[in-house]
Amino acid sequence: QVQLVESGGGLVQAGGSLRLSCAASGRIASSRPMGWFRQAPGKEREFVAAVSWNGGSTAYADSVKGRFTISRDNTKKTVFLNMNSLKPEDTAVYYCGLGSSATWPRIRPVEYDYWGQGTQVTVSS
Repeated sequence: QVQLVESGGGLVQAGGSLRLSCAASGRIASSRPMGWFRQAPGKEREFVAAVSWNGGSTAYADSVKGRFTISRDNTKKTVFLNMNSLKPEDTAVYYCGLGSSATWPRIRPVEYDYWGQGTQVTVSS
């Protein structure tokens, strides 16, 4: 069984930074891509960033390129999302997910079969 637990969300002013973490349990957690998605009120869940199973490849939504960085530490089964130059439009609940297979890239919610409970990120203007 896989469990994902996010942490690190909070309230920050525009231009600030936050670091999200997602701790995974389960044997398969280190062998599949992991990703971050976000969902704002009234909107669909959208892709933010993803990292391949070994950390060698990454993918980003255009809206966060150059500001967000995804990484993972497989020894700790943890994936990180460093968010810089935050904007009010980054406000959302952020979810981490575990890919449903090892293939790459995986940037759609349907390509993930395990999700965390989410962590709120609020950016004030």
